Amino acid sequence: MTERKPLYTSPGEPGKRGFEDLECYQLALEVVAKIHTFSKSLPPDEKYDLYAQIRRSSKGVTGNIGEGYGRYHYLDSLRFYSIARGELNETLARLIDARVLNYIEPPEFESIYRLIRQAEQTLNGYMNYIRRQRAGSQEFGDKAIHEDQAQYNIMQDQENEDE
Repeated sequence: MTERKPLYTSPGEPGKRGFEDLECYQLALEVVAKIHTFSKSLPPDEKYDLYAQIRRSSKGVTGNIGEGYGRYHYLDSLRFYSIARGELNETLARLIDARVLNYIEPPEFESIYRLIRQAEQTLNGYMNYIRRQRAGSQEFGDKAIHEDQAQYNIMQDQENEDE
């Protein structure tokens, strides 16, 4: 595999910048750039459908990686990384839609497909790393917090019963 030049380099101090240093984030940025370039070639009647969906889902990947990185507890971080992985797969599904509809040529499709799969593999590796680190578990424990299922009682109005 060839060495990639990142699309974005943070002006902060190397090694102390944040999520933008992550390889999975850098690959997700490449996905965003390639999807945006490709989406400009979609037919006008797809502007409010496929065009908007594929662009939104590709941006959701980078957004959720950034948000997950900002969370303290590893379980909270993993939740956002999992959402990012889902957005990445939604982007792939929309790309497959575009291929089936003949909006993208096979070579370009295959190139973006490989990039998405590489981003997914890298994100999975990072998620495994986070699971092993378990940051925040000493302070807050390892249990996820959830609410019990709400109980709803449906009562009919007195007026409706008389009819």
